[in-house]
Amino acid sequence: MAAAAIQMNPALRLLVPLLACLMSTFCSAAERPNILLIVSDDQGYNDLGLLGNGIITPALDRLANEGTRLTEFYVAWPACTPSRASLLTGRYPQRNGIYDMIRNEAPDYGHRYSPAEYDVSFERVGGMDLREVLLPEVLASAGYVSGIYGKWDLGTLKRFLPTSRGFDDFYGFVNTGIDYYTHERYGVPSMYRNLQPTTEDRGTYCTMLFEREALRFIDQHAGEQPFLLYVPFNAPHNSSSLDPSIRSTVQAPPEFKDRYPAVAKETTTTTRYRYGTPATVVTKEARQRDYRAAVTCMDESIGKLLDRLQQKGILDNTIVIFFSDNGGSGGADNSPLRGRKAQTWEGGIRVPCLVRWPAGGIPAGRVCDEFLSSLELLPSLAAVSGASVPDDLVLDGYDWWSTLRGETASPRTEMFWKRRDLKAARVGDWKWVDMGEGRGGLFNLATDPGERENLSDEHPQRLRDLQQRYQHWLDEMEAAEPRGPFRDY
Repeated sequence: MAAAAIQMNPALRLLVPLLACLMSTFCSAAERPNILLIVSDDQGYNDLGLLGNGIITPALDRLANEGTRLTEFYVAWPACTPSRASLLTGRYPQRNGIYDMIRNEAPDYGHRYSPAEYDVSFERVGGMDLREVLLPEVLASAGYVSGIYGKWDLGTLKRFLPTSRGFDDFYGFVNTGIDYYTHERYGVPSMYRNLQPTTEDRGTYCTMLFEREALRFIDQHAGEQPFLLYVPFNAPHNSSSLDPSIRSTVQAPPEFKDRYPAVAKETTTTTRYRYGTPATVVTKEARQRDYRAAVTCMDESIGKLLDRLQQKGILDNTIVIFFSDNGGSGGADNSPLRGRKAQTWEGGIRVPCLVRWPAGGIPAGRVCDEFLSSLELLPSLAAVSGASVPDDLVLDGYDWWSTLRGETASPRTEMFWKRRDLKAARVGDWKWVDMGEGRGGLFNLATDPGERENLSDEHPQRLRDLQQRYQHWLDEMEAAEPRGPFRDY
């Protein structure tokens, strides 16, 4: 009788397929992979414990042993802000509009902004163009919930903050660097919860705060719906303090410093500090110790995130991706690469990268030497999540999954970089670098990843070809629909 009533009721008859559709959507969503995206700040290419340089990183070593390590992975810019904008948009900095830093330069020379002065400075008012589509917005179309805990760096006004750009939850700091304990950037309070500034955790080492919030997010969402958990640590970036004895190193908890050998001398006096006056700064040996301690502290937090995912029974169907936002600086080890952060040598743009996803067929313990980049993140994660990418959205990356599984060669054959007057182009195994003042040249990365042998004279046509490809790319970027904040339109 009840079945007959349902068949005779037009409203209920329409409801049945709708419920079936909803159940199907729910089931498919439950099978979709979670995503844990971890980005470190200024970590060197060689700074993984398994590579043997003495740094202690058991959690990152675990990721490498249980996943795939990429040896030719690049970011789109050799410093913080544009690199982070590109990994979230899948677009070159010159296309998405963030092709330089959103920061104030005056603190480099000892200036402390007053609140009124800071409120109208570029670091305060600059931000990513509101027309840009970010990764969490794309994944939301597939039912993903998203959280970010750590360094944002894409604008501090409310309209630029993460929860205005597709993220569902945010706790972290909004500009390029902070003091790890006061959470201030050169005296400016910089920590936010969602759209509101907060000083609730002042005094607590920030890596541990980001760990706390990320664990809370996992506890809240594990098993409920697929999620994107973005944890952009500021470690091991130097501390942003006007005090040269703090600024010249990376703050790290004493218990992590104690895991490394003691140094003979902690500080020294220099007249070459950028303030132009004699200053007490940390020695080179102490800086390296502090840097490594900050990495090890971050690594311990990463280990806790992996353990929590495992406890929840969702680790193997969580895509875990780790890389550094740019090349290392300070106490970092970029060997065997040449150069460092802020440069277009390999040491500024090629970074460590690890990917773990057993349920997706990513091999354990594999070393992948394919040419890949952070531009691949958005299209690749959209592909496996079932997310819809807007038809008119021009992406500069590729789906990398078949490459990571070892099934196909990388679809990426070229990449280009521009930081002010610094330039670089990689086409195949060949790279052209222009570092200004006659520095640079043509290099074969297959035989010379350290960029030691300039082959410009031996291969003049190859040099011209790369320079022409670079100019063609630059013309394409100029012809793209302009984005702020730097373009004149």
